[in-house]
Amino acid sequence: MELTRNNLGSETSPYLLQHRDNPVHWQPWSAEVLAAAKAANKPILLSIGYAACHWCHVMAHESFEDDDMAALMNDLFINIKLDREERPDLDAIYQNALALLGQQGGWPLTMFLTPDGEPFWGGTYFPKEARYGRPGFDDVLKTVSKIYTDKPDDVRHNVTQISNALIKMNSGATGSVPGLEMIDRCGRGCLQIMDGENGGTGGAPKFPQPSLLSLIWRTGVRTGDADLGRIVKHSLDRMCQGGIYDHLGGGFARYAVDDQWLVPHFEKMLYDNAQLIDLLCDVWRVDGNPLYARRIEETITWILREMRIPGGAFTASLDADSEGVEGKFYVWSEAEVDDLLGDDAALFKKFYDVSARGNWEHHNILNRTKSGLALADDATEAKLGQLREKLLAARAYRVRPGWDDKALTDWNAMTIAALAEAAMTFHRADWLDYAKLAFNFVTNSLMKDGRFLHSYREGRAQHAGMLEDYAHMIRAALRLFECFGEDAYLRDAIAWSETVEDLFADAKGGYFQSASDASDLVVRQKPFMDNAVPSGNAIMAQNLAKLYALTGDTKYRDRAEITLSAFGGRIAEQFPNMPGLLLAAEMLQNPVQIVLIAKERSQTYLDMRRAIFGQYLPNRAITILGNGDPLPAGHPAEGKTAIGGRETAYVCQGPVCSEPVTNAEDLAKLLAGLPANPA
Repeated sequence: MELTRNNLGSETSPYLLQHRDNPVHWQPWSAEVLAAAKAANKPILLSIGYAACHWCHVMAHESFEDDDMAALMNDLFINIKLDREERPDLDAIYQNALALLGQQGGWPLTMFLTPDGEPFWGGTYFPKEARYGRPGFDDVLKTVSKIYTDKPDDVRHNVTQISNALIKMNSGATGSVPGLEMIDRCGRGCLQIMDGENGGTGGAPKFPQPSLLSLIWRTGVRTGDADLGRIVKHSLDRMCQGGIYDHLGGGFARYAVDDQWLVPHFEKMLYDNAQLIDLLCDVWRVDGNPLYARRIEETITWILREMRIPGGAFTASLDADSEGVEGKFYVWSEAEVDDLLGDDAALFKKFYDVSARGNWEHHNILNRTKSGLALADDATEAKLGQLREKLLAARAYRVRPGWDDKALTDWNAMTIAALAEAAMTFHRADWLDYAKLAFNFVTNSLMKDGRFLHSYREGRAQHAGMLEDYAHMIRAALRLFECFGEDAYLRDAIAWSETVEDLFADAKGGYFQSASDASDLVVRQKPFMDNAVPSGNAIMAQNLAKLYALTGDTKYRDRAEITLSAFGGRIAEQFPNMPGLLLAAEMLQNPVQIVLIAKERSQTYLDMRRAIFGQYLPNRAITILGNGDPLPAGHPAEGKTAIGGRETAYVCQGPVCSEPVTNAEDLAKLLAGLPANPA
């Protein structure tokens, strides 16, 4: 590969293609480029970002498009540009390396590596000239290059220290599987970091953190602790009515930069919205707040309208910027609203916080936190809906934010699972069809030789699948199995779980993020803390707990316990960062196993299935059988049959199963009356 020119033009990543015309001689990450760096004995400048990243754009405009800066970069370094969404395993390694250097991570990530890919120094955004308390990028480049050339012992010392620390991260801290009492303590302990006034965690910026809120919600419902339920609902109310939500087009932004949920970082990510749909479904089942139902429907409508590609897969993100300005697509002036809505403008402005002064940099971010967190009466909401449609139609003529139209296996799987859950909750067969279509796309277009690939765009699937890809696809398959009772979904989940054991399992417990045959990593990471998405180990542990509940096969229980034990020693101190593993521990110990036997898909069957999905049962394991089909050995309902050939359900907790139930009304009553903590 010729390293004296920019080689990003043949890539598919929208982020990499944004940089194909830079005067920097950017190279994609590859073994060939690493070998060339080693042959030239030049350090590597690794720049990691993603298409929707605002500060990535800023650094690109300031430095990477500047001829003089590019010449300096080309002279001193081999320059590699990486899309963190295509290679989250590499991003995780270098983010952790930066943290070990005592610096806050984020994007753009700017790391300096030896020709072997070993990190020795780095940072995030560097301005072209010194400001914000940060050195100018040209000074950084010269200083790092000089250190690499003149002080090789210092570089080697840093490399060794960082490498040893990265390896140590994988050692974990073994401990016992958290019991329900400990899970309760952790759930209640999360209140200490919550913002009672504004919702979410304290301070700014504010991220939605669905996994953390799920842990708090589950603990509150199971223990009857009203304070836990209250903080989750208040957090969701503030998000659903705040500026972080797109009140015209639907969907949530990645985070709010303030502590009021008013000012979003305007990028929209698929994974945030998938997780929030799931969480809102859970809370709605208990609370019934029509606001949550409306936000679920609007968010799904946005995903289906703006985030799909031919074939049915879902795309990654929408940019924060349009026309080079953050948020320009989404904000309004009072004059624009007056002009478009005429006599109705006053009503709209009252409810959506629109004024001449604006609420953000002389513009208006639409939000409803000042007009009340609850929905208005039906007539008012209907009128506001008509006015929103007018503004949405006008907004369609603006220059749209950039669209990252690659499809990622794990993010698609999250969305498939969320659509299936929402479909069963709100009786939307069309949403379930979209979930099945996307599932089929992933299994047809993002698999090769029985293994998942991670990223797809414009007919090309590439990058080896990671733990998260397998874990989330297993989760999606299990959810579809619960919806339909089709054995193919369960067979897929079982087969993929065996692939995970073969490729990702660590003999010491837990799972590596990258497969055992990955050859371009300085270390294989073993993630266990949740960030914007749950860790791969957390989702895998949840899957294993559900597979055990569905099949009765003790190997899944053993694998789940080994995984939970591998990180058990960290939970007491780091539980706010490990909610996903705690949810897995609860599922393992407290499943609700439901068997629905039906000879045919009759109306009674549909009503009984609806009764199951209408209840809040976070630890459910649903098996739908044809009359005469056997349950696996080890399932507590093994051997039970339909009563008189009628549709029949059994509900089991622990080794004890209910009497047979043959109608939806009785089934709903039985499920509603289940004890939260059975003996």
